[in-house]
Amino acid sequence: MSADLMGIGELSLSLGARRISACAEDGFSSVAIDSRSVKEGALFFALCGSVCDGHAFVESAFNKGARAAVVSSSKIESFNLIDIAQKMGKDLIIVEDTLKSLQDSARIYLEKFPSLLKIGITGSSGKTTTKEITAAIISCEKNTVMNKGNLNSETGLPLSVFEVRADHEAGVFELGMNRPGEISEIACVLKPNIALVTNIGSAHIEFFGSKSGIVNEKKSIYKFLNSNDTALVPADDEFKDELIRGINANVKYFGLKCFEELEGTRSLGLDGTEITWAGEKIHFALPGKHSLEDALAAIAIAKEVPVSAASIKKGLESVKPLFGRLEILKGYATVIRDCYNANPESTARAVEFCDSVEWQGRKIYVIADMLELGGKSQSEHKKLGETLSFCKAQKVFLFGKETGACADVIKQNEKSYFYSDNIDELKNSLKEYLAQGDLVLLKGSRGCALERLSDTLTEAGNVL
Repeated sequence: MSADLMGIGELSLSLGARRISACAEDGFSSVAIDSRSVKEGALFFALCGSVCDGHAFVESAFNKGARAAVVSSSKIESFNLIDIAQKMGKDLIIVEDTLKSLQDSARIYLEKFPSLLKIGITGSSGKTTTKEITAAIISCEKNTVMNKGNLNSETGLPLSVFEVRADHEAGVFELGMNRPGEISEIACVLKPNIALVTNIGSAHIEFFGSKSGIVNEKKSIYKFLNSNDTALVPADDEFKDELIRGINANVKYFGLKCFEELEGTRSLGLDGTEITWAGEKIHFALPGKHSLEDALAAIAIAKEVPVSAASIKKGLESVKPLFGRLEILKGYATVIRDCYNANPESTARAVEFCDSVEWQGRKIYVIADMLELGGKSQSEHKKLGETLSFCKAQKVFLFGKETGACADVIKQNEKSYFYSDNIDELKNSLKEYLAQGDLVLLKGSRGCALERLSDTLTEAGNVL
């Protein structure tokens, strides 16, 4: 059985919570918010979601081995939680807001590791890739922990924090947002020593109304830095001056022109980029200009740790593409699978990169909806339509309701295109058009799931 992370009584006292104790053990060895993932010795947080109320699953969590549950005082009677806990010999930690208590608990737990170097990364795009590259570099010299996948939210970041152990020397954490105030909430949990914003784009603009609103949210990652900490800012971002306003930390910039050690870069097309750093040539396998920008952001963090040039080289050369982020799949057609997420900036960069690739066959761009753009969706998709009208693809395939605005513009500019919001119609049209040796870009938001096309596009014989 795993060692306990904290005492249940210790945490309850730190939270200022009411505790009802019936458990023989006074410690928890893991944390869960989903009763299906509960392990023996866990602490279960009953969160009130928009679809499910975690309080309905407290008994299930206890049955799976949870020693205690953090529950809301307003839910005690309606779910008969005291009787359930006492009957099963379990503890309840009773609070007002279970989500806030999850975040507070993670902050309290993290304070047990004062020597841990804490690194926070946010931004409109590139933050997951930057996190992965950063961890790859730093782990060459230090025992490093990071959030898995994209566990970067109001719940994901706190859960990731509970993965920290006494032997970890550095923690690399990505901070995401889906609503105003979220970055500040989870930055308060992490309180990073080094904080970086990758860029400011239009992702999640429906929640903030403007890019200035996004700037104010993203810069919250700098809010808890002190004068001994470092804020890393993208030198070429149009909002860099707004980002640094009011920062109480050492401000440093990153980008192509910010490093003396950076002696040159050379695009290798689909094979990535050659980076010359401190006299050494580095093969960085992730293709595209924005992947290089992510690498430079990671290098900026690595220099602050600091780690050696040799570790920067070793870390960069170990990086492999993540699912749906500029993956290159070779077969009947060569597929650039960049469909984990999409916003106006990342989609424009993907098109720009594919235009720049030297290719003997045809180019086909399959573009799906860019979601979460709110009232700006139609105008942004029309703008994308202009870009696609003059791109170097022989034909553009559009998928989803929002890309109808792209279709209207492309039609006016007499570019060859196909449009449908039906995945089977899209598959059939691609089947008829595709030829061996084509280069196919798949770009769209996660909700459109364009990866459904990728395997069949690469199969010999083109069986869709």
